[in-house]
Amino acid sequence: MGKIRMLALLILGCGASLAPAKQFGSRQLFDGHDLKGWAHVGPGSFTVEHGLLKTNGGMGLLYWTGGPLNDCEIRVVYRMEHENDNSGVFIRIPSQPTEPWMPVNRGYEVQIDNHPERGNEDDYHVTGTLYSLTRPLAKPGKPGPEWNTMVIRLEGPRTQVFVNDVKVTDYTEGQPVPPKKLSFEPDRGLRPDKGWIGLQNHSDHDVVYFKTIAVLMLGTEQN
Repeated sequence: MGKIRMLALLILGCGASLAPAKQFGSRQLFDGHDLKGWAHVGPGSFTVEHGLLKTNGGMGLLYWTGGPLNDCEIRVVYRMEHENDNSGVFIRIPSQPTEPWMPVNRGYEVQIDNHPERGNEDDYHVTGTLYSLTRPLAKPGKPGPEWNTMVIRLEGPRTQVFVNDVKVTDYTEGQPVPPKKLSFEPDRGLRPDKGWIGLQNHSDHDVVYFKTIAVLMLGTEQN
């Protein structure tokens, strides 16, 4: 009986390892060759140079045409050309973009900008924050040509952002945010659980390169 019971426990243990995963395989959204699967709205552009996405001019938005996403991790590897440059990763955009300002006002921009002291900006405008809405829990962004890895985790109404493995943002819809101060800051209000994603090209003076844009779906079944 002892051997039979041990065998049964071993079988149950093997079965447990085959339970449905909470994560699915990561999907690369940029192949390093062209802009297939992406579309651009607004001024400026994105180009592919030496296997990297490069921002040109602005302000515009390059969005993924594969449709809205929810319950996923978005992994972005990027670097700046200069000591500091400005860009952003847009999430929770409620509908397919036709111009660059709807995503600003109705989605969230996960900021890329390590110098919030410029102009009228402050901690609400630093890398890894929801632009002008949240303050950073830490400031791990690397300057200039150093590569950074940003992971944006979307789970229902909760948004978490990690930069170089350090948590910068943990925000759930409905939590308090500061009032809108500047005309170019986003309108306040709730964002959808499911939305389109995109990358910002900010201006002629801001050049950012993206090496990886990948999505890992979360949950018990693919969305």
